[in-house]
Amino acid sequence: MITNVSLVTVYVNDIDEAKAFYTDKLGFAVGDDITLSEDFRWCTVHQADHRELELALMLPGPPMDAESADSIRRIMAKGSMHGFGMATDDCHKTFAELVAKGVEYIQEPSDRPYGVEAVLRDNSGNWLVLVEPRPYTPADFT
Repeated sequence: MITNVSLVTVYVNDIDEAKAFYTDKLGFAVGDDITLSEDFRWCTVHQADHRELELALMLPGPPMDAESADSIRRIMAKGSMHGFGMATDDCHKTFAELVAKGVEYIQEPSDRPYGVEAVLRDNSGNWLVLVEPRPYTPADFT
């Protein structure tokens, strides 16, 4: 039986720079950082109080084929790679704190039927959606 999602891959341009971004700017903690071969490094980060979900910071490359890795690099270079969502109890405050730390943003906090949402970007071009959720029904979208 599956109990929860435990790992999400986030493609990055440079593992050391991404690790610094996620820890210094977003406040994540380092999980593992192991060089398994000259072509493969296993580096994870997670929220300090939520180790059950880790982000694997991965370079597009082996064991992926070259064509797929090149496709991912092109999307990242455009700054339009979709990353993941993060919940917050105050989107406006968290957004202001992250922008003050130098986090690039795509969209300032905006009201949505499901809450307040802002869109940020990590230092590899991945979109990070910040949401202050609120209860909603399907009727809220009409």
